[in-house]
Amino acid sequence: MNSFTFEKKTVQLETLYNLFLQFPSVQTDTRKIKEGDLFFALKGPNFNGNLFAEEAIKMGAVYAIVDEPFSFISDQLIYTEDVLTTLQALAKYHREQFKIPFIAITGSNGKTTTKELVSAVLSSSFNTYTTHGNLNNHIGIPLTILSVRPDAEIAVIEMGANHQKEIEGYCTYTLPTHGIITNCGKAHLEGFGGIEGVKKGKGELFNFLRETNGIAFVFSDYDYLKNMSIGIPKIIEYGTKNGAVVGNATLNEPFLEVTIDKPIQEIIRTQLVGDYNLPNVLCAIAIGNYFNISSNKIKTAIENYTPSNSRSQMVSNGSNKIILDAYNANPTSTKAAIENFAKIQAAEKIIMLGGMMELGEDSISEHEAIIKLIQKYEWSNVVLVGGDYKNIQHSCLFFDNSIEAKVWFDEQHFQQAHILIKGSRSMQMEKILS
Repeated sequence: MNSFTFEKKTVQLETLYNLFLQFPSVQTDTRKIKEGDLFFALKGPNFNGNLFAEEAIKMGAVYAIVDEPFSFISDQLIYTEDVLTTLQALAKYHREQFKIPFIAITGSNGKTTTKELVSAVLSSSFNTYTTHGNLNNHIGIPLTILSVRPDAEIAVIEMGANHQKEIEGYCTYTLPTHGIITNCGKAHLEGFGGIEGVKKGKGELFNFLRETNGIAFVFSDYDYLKNMSIGIPKIIEYGTKNGAVVGNATLNEPFLEVTIDKPIQEIIRTQLVGDYNLPNVLCAIAIGNYFNISSNKIKTAIENYTPSNSRSQMVSNGSNKIILDAYNANPTSTKAAIENFAKIQAAEKIIMLGGMMELGEDSISEHEAIIKLIQKYEWSNVVLVGGDYKNIQHSCLFFDNSIEAKVWFDEQHFQQAHILIKGSRSMQMEKILS
């Protein structure tokens, strides 16, 4: 058994914050360590950052915040009872130094696209800090908050969740002043305990705004969102019929075109695939309008936004046009993607769907519902990959994983085809094109 010579060096939160002000770059991954970073040694079921504290210091970290003893002594080690709790407390302390709008975005589908559109619009007129990629969990959100610099005028924070009380916890250190719930769909049903559990979990954001006299942006087409927002002091609605911003999808071949009727009449030609992105666009317009950004700047910001990271991307593959939507999938988003794809006029259309995860006892029935939906339309080929598609009787082509599907895809030599590729993150459907 090792004999530890570890000497506990603890600091108060205010002292740690003063160190952060001197060294305002935080890392939790030694592979990303740069000279002058603060390293927070997080741990989980399959990793322990404490084991890499010495390496982090050698690589240039000025301090390593740890919660386990070591066999070496260093003035650069700071001990805390729990590193994650300390990281979150530091984020809250940092957040409390700002008197600017903090806009929180959550929802079952579209939250990342909405976040990107909102950030693009706000950045046209304000120094805006926002969540990078999908750093939207209990680690990513504190890191995002700590990345906000003193010159910030607005911050946009994305919040993901797969169980109740998660959003509530994020709000305690994000302290949002404004909030959006994009929708409540059939995602993470296993963790939330059904669709009503999803509404309750996502609704924790509106609960916080209600208790703190915040402001909510609400898609008026969804009655359940209007009901969830009751009691919030200020509500700005947007939708296809009612609200401060009113607009409709008028073209989607291949990209979404939106006709705005209110507050002014104009047409916005996006680079987004699918009319299911309409609420995301209207939300960005509503927020830009609320913050008095000119309609020209709003229009330009939205039209210039190009999706990436396998989120409703339009990708060319030879002469083929591919909608790559392989970042995530649940019954609601998969249904929307199929129905949108069915509207596209093309001689040859191929669907390749990966399994949907975290659906619990509803998994079989939800996969069966997707197959029934597919059967309503004419397709050249339908390919199903992994998940509970393997446990359902169907006549579609099936592969266990995306690697096997790729072999089939490469052998087909498709030309002039339109192809939809969608699946949950774990299915890695983008590998079909690699």
